[in-house]
Order: sequence, then structure tokens, then C-alpha cells
Amino acid sequence: MGKEISMKKVVGLWIDDKKAVIFSLADEGTGIKRITSESKKSVRFSGGVQKEAVVDDGDKRSNGHLNSYYDEVLSYIRDAESILIFGPGEAKHEIKRRLENVELHGHIVGIETVEKMTDNQIVTKIRQRFLK
Repeated sequence: MGKEISMKKVVGLWIDDKKAVIFSLADEGTGIKRITSESKKSVRFSGGVQKEAVVDDGDKRSNGHLNSYYDEVLSYIRDAESILIFGPGEAKHEIKRRLENVELHGHIVGIETVEKMTDNQIVTKIRQRFLK
């Protein structure tokens, strides 16, 4: 029998404090997962203007939502061999800290500051990084 070349699971994570987009590449194929944080809500006013309103249930509840959000994101990336994290704000550093806490920081191949990206831009960035 010939040896099969196996691709380990690699993940690209675009994250801010409201939304995470996870794109994974593995032998089983590709996948994209979107996770939203419940710590902020979008409110649509008449005229189509959309504003963000902070859920005013106190800091503890807001932190609880963020902790649940980060835990959910972590559950989707923890089995990856290589993780590229990018996004505009502090959320990418919080995920890095959480990966360090579970001793998976060695799987991080990069952390980059980028602004908002479409799903297609995220997929293209990950493919360019890992499928050279």
C-alpha cells in the first residue's frame, strides 16, 4: 500500500467582540462556521439605520456572554494543528490567551490585525496561507 499524504486540520479565525468566522481545511474537506456574541445587539430603527446597543444587564452578565462566546469559538478551533488568528480588535488577543491557558498556543501560526472582511476574503486569506 502506498502512503497517503495527510493534511492536518488548519484553521483561520477572523474575530471581533461581536462575530467570529472560522474557516477550516482538512482531509475531510473545508468548512465555515459563524458564531455571534450575544453581548451586543443590533437594533434597526425606522429608515433602515442600524445601530448597536449594549445589553445593559450589568458587567457580569456581559462578561458571561463574552466568556460563553469565547468558549464556543475555542471549542471549534482547539483540534486544529495550525491556527491563524486575525481581526480588528482585542478579541484576537483574548482567544490567544485562552489557547495559552489550555496549552495550545504552540498551534498559533500568526496573529494579524485586519479590518472587516467578507467570508470570501477570509477563505482566500486562509487558502493562500496554508495551500502554498
